[in-house]
Amino acid sequence: MAEPSKKMSLMGLTTLVAINMMGSGIIMLPASMAQLGAISLLSWLITAVGSMAIAYCFAQCGLFCTRTGGMSAYTEEAHGKSGFFLCSFLYFLSLIIANVAIAISAVGYLSSFIPWLGSGPIPLFIGTLALIWLTAIANFGGPRLTGRIGVVTVWGVIIPVAGLSVFGWFYFKAEVFSDAWNPNQLQLWDAIGASIPLTLWAFLGMESAAQGYDAVEDPKRTVPLACLLGTLGAALVYVLSTTVIQGIVPNAELAESSAPFALVYAQIFAPLVGDIIMALAVVACIGSLLGWQFTLAQTAKMSADQRLFPRFFSRVSRAQAPVWGLIACAALQSLIALSTISPTASAQFGKLVNLAVVTNLIPYVTALTGLLVMMHKARVAASIYARNTTVLLIAVGYSLYAIYACGEEAVFGATLVLAFGYLLYGFLARRFVTAGGG
Repeated sequence: MAEPSKKMSLMGLTTLVAINMMGSGIIMLPASMAQLGAISLLSWLITAVGSMAIAYCFAQCGLFCTRTGGMSAYTEEAHGKSGFFLCSFLYFLSLIIANVAIAISAVGYLSSFIPWLGSGPIPLFIGTLALIWLTAIANFGGPRLTGRIGVVTVWGVIIPVAGLSVFGWFYFKAEVFSDAWNPNQLQLWDAIGASIPLTLWAFLGMESAAQGYDAVEDPKRTVPLACLLGTLGAALVYVLSTTVIQGIVPNAELAESSAPFALVYAQIFAPLVGDIIMALAVVACIGSLLGWQFTLAQTAKMSADQRLFPRFFSRVSRAQAPVWGLIACAALQSLIALSTISPTASAQFGKLVNLAVVTNLIPYVTALTGLLVMMHKARVAASIYARNTTVLLIAVGYSLYAIYACGEEAVFGATLVLAFGYLLYGFLARRFVTAGGG
């Protein structure tokens, strides 16, 4: 066990959850949503409700299940040891894919300052590789250091995004927002369905508090609070910032922007301010990747502790950092970056996001259903069972709808990965069966 002085605090974990969500997803989101029009903002309402329901259920799971393992431990409550492995396996892969997408996104922002990075697939790959290894090595200092760095880098999001959420309304023009509402004349549910994967991508990370259960102070209190507070804070910032920006920048201009927040600040103030905002966005994106590297290594470590992943993932340094696990994860991310190499950052980013979302959502569903078994074991009052089950059905219903909205290609890819996971577990299952078959 890590010494208390080396564990992450409530502030550190809440910040980690918030920056895992806000650090990269929000920065490009207004431009992506503008391609559909401001009508896509309605998907925020559905995603915010669904995400808060998921976060609430994860908080409840954290109260009933106090052993390490995060979502995998919750899954095991209902689906046994194979459920633990498959949840860990899918979540691990989703983080590998998502980390590469975040690194590619960061390199895309950096190319504004270093044009060479955007000059072709090889420079893009080299920049992506550099960020992957930089953030992996930065985690060698242990979980407490990661939390402290996150407290600093999160300001790269808070300053431009949360700031715009407050004072941006002084520059909001109703006619600009009205013109941006539905430029493509989409049906309401078509627009919402098309933007659900975008908004959900921005919320992925609410579960990262549970994944760091054994690396935080007073986890029984800290994990549920960090999960709820981080998600609520991110939801407010997302809805306000993406709404106000649609009423400041004309939709066609916003849809073509590679740096929407830099663009709006440049229009309100001056181009120099836009450049400063762009630099802050790069810092936030790197901080987000740093936090996800920690979550990824912790996920692998918890699975290795259960004899489901290779043993070297369990080894930690004096600073409680799983150094060998971080190195292995960085190597896998490097392979993913190489295998998906594309001429532009946006093309490569698009290849990865939907698959990452689907492989993340399946563990959400398996972990959430574990709450039903936990409440049964704890013999909770009928009123608590009814309340939690109602919220759980909302959370699972949203997750299933989001899987559908990600499209056939992403669901097909995730299905193949899931089937392959069952094969892998077949070779591991004998470790958990006694010689007599009992």
